[in-house]
Amino acid sequence: MFDSKTIRKDFPILDRKVNGRKLVYLDSAATSQKPTSVIKSLTNYYENYNANIHRGIHTLSEEATEAFEETREKIRLFIDAAENREVIFTKNATEAINLVAQTWGRQNVLAGDEIVVTPMEHHSNFVPWQQLAKEREATLVFLPLTDDGQIDMPAAEKLINKKTRVVAVTQMSNVLGTINPLNELAKLAHHVGAVLFVDGAQGVPHLPTSVRELDCDFMAFSLHKMLGPTGVGVLWGRETLLDAMPAYMTGGDMINSVTREKSTWNELPWKFEAGTPNIADIIASGAAIDYLNELGMDAVRAHEIELVEYAIKGLQSLGDAQIYGPLDATKRGGVVSFNFKDVHPHDVGQILNDAGIAIRAGHHCCQPLMRDLNVSGTARASFYIYNTKEEIDILLEALKEADKVLGHVACR
Repeated sequence: MFDSKTIRKDFPILDRKVNGRKLVYLDSAATSQKPTSVIKSLTNYYENYNANIHRGIHTLSEEATEAFEETREKIRLFIDAAENREVIFTKNATEAINLVAQTWGRQNVLAGDEIVVTPMEHHSNFVPWQQLAKEREATLVFLPLTDDGQIDMPAAEKLINKKTRVVAVTQMSNVLGTINPLNELAKLAHHVGAVLFVDGAQGVPHLPTSVRELDCDFMAFSLHKMLGPTGVGVLWGRETLLDAMPAYMTGGDMINSVTREKSTWNELPWKFEAGTPNIADIIASGAAIDYLNELGMDAVRAHEIELVEYAIKGLQSLGDAQIYGPLDATKRGGVVSFNFKDVHPHDVGQILNDAGIAIRAGHHCCQPLMRDLNVSGTARASFYIYNTKEEIDILLEALKEADKVLGHVACR
């Protein structure tokens, strides 16, 4: 049985107080908190086998290399990839996206081609493609959204055409919470010879994910949003595509041979992992994967549906609350963005912080979407495995108290 109250005991930071109040952390879409097992994994590495990997024959280096590569295998299994050589470590999802845009993109996108995105994309899955389109004299095409923040699929069927080279879309919106129909988009893309690139930064931490079932061609995500340390990203790609791509960075460890005249590259995955990687944090990311596997991603998903449904109903009981994205909790992830009429989201965020509640307020690195919504930003509460309905009650009570300060949130 999924028991978030028991789970909370594994997260020491949740015991701290902010402004004299017990911390209510509702900002996991920005970064998740870390369980003790992940923290101990970091300490264990530095205390017992701190060494560089892939290069030494001494015991510490061999132990570090084994633990490092074990994490790669854990990630392969977690996303159901066919080969661990398809799992590339980067410093974050942003770097993974740029890697593909600047290697595969420059090889395959030509003048007159089209790159298809959505208005809900995080800047990380928008700006690299925008810049590639500009550089290659290609056209950036936007799939329209429905009134409740979902992709208009009939329109997508028309817009994804023989000029399309890549469809770049988020698995789950970090603002709207929308979970996108990746299988349908994959079929549309592949039918016209295009590839599907998935930004899984919000989806992979919260949804059972199989890259083979989704039939995507690339996927990027970050471990810090799924209980792991910061500074660890993953690019998954089909082996045939990765093999054909040029190196992204050159230097140590990604080479096969170097002479005065030329260099040749290492095999996958090391071809894209130049230099000393973030060894300690990657090893600790393996502990994060272990933790999520023990809970089960189906249970994680069910817990978040329950929380989101509860939060939406609670926000709807507050007058003037505007909720963005699908109202059906089964069609969205653990993110609820909202605004109150004539109240800036930063004011809401500040008042909640005074009550010890951490939310995110602003444009969430989605400025094109904010313009479409005709707002400067939103207040966003995001949930994860350690959140409870009681914390949502605290949030709602604090919003009611905010009415006394802001004078706009009227309870029905």
